[in-house]
Amino acid sequence: MINMDNNTKQSGRMSSIVYTLQLRWLGRKIFSFIRFDVVVLAAIILFRTFGEEMERLGCISRYNTREIIGKTMKELTYVVKTNGNTVMSVELYPMIQGIMIFGGIFLIIQVIDIVSGIYREGKRIRKILAPINEIAIKAEELSQMDFSEDKYRIIEDAITNLEPQESELLSFGDQDLRGIEAAMNNLLTRMRESYRQQARFVNDASHELRTPIAVIEGYVNMIARWGREDEKVLEESISALQRESSHMKKLVEQLLFLARGDSGKTQLEILDVSLEECMKEIYEESLLIDEEHVYRFRCKEDIVVKADPQMLKQAVRVLVDNAAKYTATNDEIILSVGKTPEDKPYLQVQDTGIGMASNDVEHMFERFFRSDDVRKMKGTGLGLSIAKWIVDKHGGYFEILSRTELGTRIRIILPQED
Repeated sequence: MINMDNNTKQSGRMSSIVYTLQLRWLGRKIFSFIRFDVVVLAAIILFRTFGEEMERLGCISRYNTREIIGKTMKELTYVVKTNGNTVMSVELYPMIQGIMIFGGIFLIIQVIDIVSGIYREGKRIRKILAPINEIAIKAEELSQMDFSEDKYRIIEDAITNLEPQESELLSFGDQDLRGIEAAMNNLLTRMRESYRQQARFVNDASHELRTPIAVIEGYVNMIARWGREDEKVLEESISALQRESSHMKKLVEQLLFLARGDSGKTQLEILDVSLEECMKEIYEESLLIDEEHVYRFRCKEDIVVKADPQMLKQAVRVLVDNAAKYTATNDEIILSVGKTPEDKPYLQVQDTGIGMASNDVEHMFERFFRSDDVRKMKGTGLGLSIAKWIVDKHGGYFEILSRTELGTRIRIILPQED
């Protein structure tokens, strides 16, 4: 009865903490949406008015003066003057009406995102706090147990002397406390590992996003200063913005894929899949989009497996993209389907590229890992992590053979059909 009461009280406290953290998250989310909406609204009005000025006057001169006049929203007018004389005026109210309609639709999407996000955030918070909640319940149970003063002192001293940043575990040195010691050490290990993984992932993600954002900001500033009059600067800036925004979009999509996978929201659609057709489709795609390498396709027999065809193709595409990235122009990349000596089906990508050192192979599936040899090449360091997640979900595994300066052979080995 005491345990049930303790659990009920602790559950109530946990719900209160989750509710408080959800409210804080909601406040930050609403503030970020408002800030984003204001920036987007200002940017749209700016681009529309400048576009109108370019269309009517043929250029955007820095010698012109610009102002917005009008006492009410319906009277707002964008005015361009040269030497004090009005050369162009644009009524802003029709433009604002159109933006408000678009903004209303966008606002509905944001509200839906917030409502669904509250549930997701609550679930995420509960998952993070679960180890702490277990400790609290255990501590409450300990307070109800009939321990001598010496045993309390043993536990207190062990916890007090424990270094939070070290890998050291609790040791009570008391037979009666062995069960409590094991439970607390288990929780301690899980919490430390979870913290390390989350800290590493957040730091790596922040680092990867910081670079394209800094580049985009730099080129936007360049456009603001010189790009309106210097066609070469404008063209260079647009090209760089397109390149960096594409890179950032890919990075964000990969982060979202892994986040959905970690939270269990990505489900596989298992079907009968022909490995020959699957690999041949990727082979034909590669021939079309990559003319710099020689592609070969080999398949001795067609093998049908139970798998998600789209996910499986995505995993193989990651391997093909990497092979193309690290293989010299006009060299071969071989795509093949077969069976291992143990009769297990596999999909294989083999290249004649730069290869990998053995110590790099051990870390190649870690998120954001990129060896020193390839850091100068464009990439996110997430592709192989996504491929591994997909293969793991299929119950398969990778077999890697790689030698520096000779190339790499990677097999996706799938479970044997019963």
